[in-house]
Amino acid sequence: MQLILFSKPDCHLCEGLQEKLEQIEFVSLEIRDITENEEWFQRYQYEVPVLFAVDASGGEHPIPRPSPRSNVAQLQQMLQKYASASS
Repeated sequence: MQLILFSKPDCHLCEGLQEKLEQIEFVSLEIRDITENEEWFQRYQYEVPVLFAVDASGGEHPIPRPSPRSNVAQLQQMLQKYASASS
């Protein structure tokens, strides 16, 4: 599953989610720093971390933000449910 994580420097929620996502074997993760793109910054400055799934045609689809208290197993289970529901 290919995911995009919109993040920004010194965001502890972003860092925590990134660390957990990197532990999930079936996830390919792209990190997008919103401070490097004005459009991203304007859109997500108050919402990071923001997570999107990328479909086979390259379309990006938002995924509800998981709780910061979710552990890796819970996050993996949520992503598997999302992947099966969207296919």
